[in-house]
Amino acid sequence: MTDLFITLMMGTGDKQENPLVAFGIPLAMVAVLYFFMIRPQMKKAKQQKQFANENNEGDTIITISGLHGKIVRTNEDGTIQVELGRNNVVKMERSAISMEMTQALRTKGDKKDA
Repeated sequence: MTDLFITLMMGTGDKQENPLVAFGIPLAMVAVLYFFMIRPQMKKAKQQKQFANENNEGDTIITISGLHGKIVRTNEDGTIQVELGRNNVVKMERSAISMEMTQALRTKGDKKDA
């Protein structure tokens, strides 16, 4: 088994390898990584940022850490003030809003209203 592996790694040595194959395989691997890993991650980050900026005062949110609250004030420096309970207001970054959990909360609330 190891002899076969060594032979495959070394090659036969009597024929020339096509340069397109030598550059094509790594290029194809990079393309697969980009389209299946990097690009979807960038798209999701862009959606998360857009979602965080769309939330306004009065919206109910869930933070990444799982805290439920209501936005009572938006500040110009990119932060928001969230009311977690009576007279309990916390200042946090907009990026701390969880898009998935907040959307799930809102769709759950819409189903209850119907």
